[in-house]
Amino acid sequence: MEVIEDLLIGNYRIIQDTERYRFTSDSVLLSRFVKAKRGEVVADFCSGSGIVGLHFYAENTGIKSVTLFEMQEELARMSEKTVALNGLESVFTVEHMRVQEIPANYIEKFSLIFCNPPYERGGFENAQADKAACRKELTLTLEELCISASRCLKYGGRFALVHRADRAAEVLYTLHAHGLEPKKLQFVSGNAGTKPYCVLVVAVKGGKPGLEVLPQTANV
Repeated sequence: MEVIEDLLIGNYRIIQDTERYRFTSDSVLLSRFVKAKRGEVVADFCSGSGIVGLHFYAENTGIKSVTLFEMQEELARMSEKTVALNGLESVFTVEHMRVQEIPANYIEKFSLIFCNPPYERGGFENAQADKAACRKELTLTLEELCISASRCLKYGGRFALVHRADRAAEVLYTLHAHGLEPKKLQFVSGNAGTKPYCVLVVAVKGGKPGLEVLPQTANV
């Protein structure tokens, strides 16, 4: 069942489906990990309900456009309803497609790309297929994600993503291998003093080596 929830920023609202995969705090952390530059052209890969793109837009000024890419049709249509609900049709575009199949008109278009990808390994187990696709690396690999991000970013553009903490080395290596130089990193734990469960990373297309490692933060 679809419900309308307050974003708690301005008068923005978001539509979610109580029976489908709902966004988590990781998406909000990701949207706050970078600040917008003037005239920013933004994409949100694996956008789900559109939370990262909407939250980033709500908290920043000077954003030129936001394009949401989502492969699940039901989630893409729900994002379109959220865009209309907030009167953002002149800024937001929703594309129902796989990240690996983004067409040529988006090559080197974006100055900033976000992604909260499916980053768990393993099969469906007991999960519904649509929920499993949001959580598990079944339809999009880390390498495919980095290839698409590099392809769609302008030179000097930024790629911000959240991933599993125990895959941090793989994330950094794969980004670097595809011309996306990691520039900022922060581990996130569930509570202060506990080991991290996820990592936030910003990489720059064509950037020079040099990684800023921020103090670990707790998602409380």
